[in-house]
Amino acid sequence: MPLSTSGIVRGRAPDLLSGKGFGQRVRRPAWRTRVKDNESVLLEAYQRFHQTGPEWGGHHLSNHGPMAVEAMIRHGHAGSVHHWIDNYTQRLEEPPRGIDPVTENDWREALGDLKRVADWTTLFHREVTERPWREVLATWWPRLVPGIAGGTAHGAIRVGHVVHSMLTAEARAGSVDSIENPYVTELADALGYWAACWTPVTGDPSRRLGSLRPADALANVPTVADQQKGVPYRLSQLPTTDGWQSALGALRTVDDPEQVPALLSQLIDATVFRYLSYGHGHAVMLVHASTAPTAVLRVLPALPRRLWVPSLDAAWQATAALTAACTPQLAADRADLTVHTNGVATTEDAMALAVDQGDEHVIKFADTAVETFTRTGNKDALAAASRCAELITLTEAAGRARFDGRGPTS
Repeated sequence: MPLSTSGIVRGRAPDLLSGKGFGQRVRRPAWRTRVKDNESVLLEAYQRFHQTGPEWGGHHLSNHGPMAVEAMIRHGHAGSVHHWIDNYTQRLEEPPRGIDPVTENDWREALGDLKRVADWTTLFHREVTERPWREVLATWWPRLVPGIAGGTAHGAIRVGHVVHSMLTAEARAGSVDSIENPYVTELADALGYWAACWTPVTGDPSRRLGSLRPADALANVPTVADQQKGVPYRLSQLPTTDGWQSALGALRTVDDPEQVPALLSQLIDATVFRYLSYGHGHAVMLVHASTAPTAVLRVLPALPRRLWVPSLDAAWQATAALTAACTPQLAADRADLTVHTNGVATTEDAMALAVDQGDEHVIKFADTAVETFTRTGNKDALAAASRCAELITLTEAAGRARFDGRGPTS
């Protein structure tokens, strides 16, 4: 069960993995000697979540805790984190047990086998203790990215959050490569979950010859016929959905890896703006149409340039697939959205609203929407964050398990 933070006092940070340190002095590990306050909160939060499993509830509901707290801290809400964790961890479960070790010889057969998530995390814990984390990421990213949509992209999104925090920490204080560092542990857990959820989507986005801007390409994506069940069922309809392959090929191509960040940013921005009008189609799952490409954008600086274009292709495919799976037939009436378009005025207000609402998806979407507003200056991004908070509040009131997209109806 999750541990309380009541025993944490400055200078006596407990070892949350062993339970030692509540009321007694423990040896401060090397990574603690150079961290600042917000980073200390993040590392303590990671340690708390490393006592929990990647899913909960028996219906493949993902543990969003490490992702949400990283966003909260980055946007100035470190003071709310441990209380948020106290509430959130009540639903979580212990880490699962391993079945059979994954090795370099048989990893392909184990891809996408969620029953072996503990075997995968064990593999990655070993990998990050034997090699620098960037080297591990560069090896496994091209193996995993074709299955980015698996688990509604939660594995890749979790990787994106921790890599973003690791890059920030390295820029400030140097290498984070240490076997006792919670950053490295979190990366291993995130990669392991992604590998266990790995699921490819039909179609080949790398063969596209299109010229459409992201907003137009998304508008061109057809919707699946039956949206009554969960996302896996909806995605299974893509092979027989008229226009899917042509829509996948419609996004403009790039000739140079250096063009990837700009196009990926435009794709993210387009999904955020679309959420304002179409989020009611599936309030929770359409969040991931924005947060999945955001994760890829955040990881790019840690990847070799040769992986940038395939990463864009995979992000586009996942975003297009979720758009096809969850977009409603009709957009919301703009006149009905004035409470949002005339409401939140600043990025600080958008994040404060999300943290106050408390849902992990609301927090993660606001994180992405704030970045879109920063890039574009378009207040529809902040309105979309407000709309997300409203829609997911209504979703929770109606019964969360029915709406998560990977629940009993999946």
